[in-house]
Amino acid sequence: MTIASQARSFDKAAAGYAANRPSYPPALFDALEELASRPLNGARVADIGAGTGLATAPLHARGAHVIAVEPGPGMAAQFRLRLPEVPLVLGDGNNLPLASGSVDVLTYAQAWHWTDQRTSVPEALRVLRPGGALALWWNDSDTTVAWTADQDARLRHLFDADDSKPDPMARFRGLPPELGFITRQVSWARSIPLDTHLANLSSYSDFLVLGEKATKAFLAAERDILTALFPSGTVEERYVVSLAVARR
Repeated sequence: MTIASQARSFDKAAAGYAANRPSYPPALFDALEELASRPLNGARVADIGAGTGLATAPLHARGAHVIAVEPGPGMAAQFRLRLPEVPLVLGDGNNLPLASGSVDVLTYAQAWHWTDQRTSVPEALRVLRPGGALALWWNDSDTTVAWTADQDARLRHLFDADDSKPDPMARFRGLPPELGFITRQVSWARSIPLDTHLANLSSYSDFLVLGEKATKAFLAAERDILTALFPSGTVEERYVVSLAVARR
């Protein structure tokens, strides 16, 4: 399966993605404003790979003039339900449907890794105004928490992934060094019902291509493990957002 087709797999679970995926903490947007050296209020922002609007909504709430770009029709439909007042166009980071020099801040919330940097980097530079900022971020489970590390190991085993200990700085590897990214990490947490935690897991792209039978079997076993750990039925999820910002 190609990167593009795996990215489009989210369309099959757009409603669940919208309902269960975590958004982002206010501290992330504080850090974005600091590293971009400008407030979001009044800025022209393009949110690429916007999905159901998890990043677009807080950008809009900060007073940014946001346009969203999303390749998947299913995700776009959920976006329009959530944010009908925000302009949305179909497209992706490899061929931005935006005018040259039209954007103050270009954001990729957990979307940059779906692009081909040979084309997405020149496209980003094309649409940014002089002094504009390219902001990339990823929201990852905090594997310094013991139960999260154990779950991560089970996921890696299920998907035959590298079983080495996750590196908190790994998200910054492979970024084009010529852009001079400044990086920051932001920790945060949310408390949610166990059902929401499991539904969030099932929205991961690897599960979307794994198949229904194997997914249900894994989630049933995970429910038993987590019920013993969280008998109240409320799971405390901890995350680390890895943010990288480059000024044009």
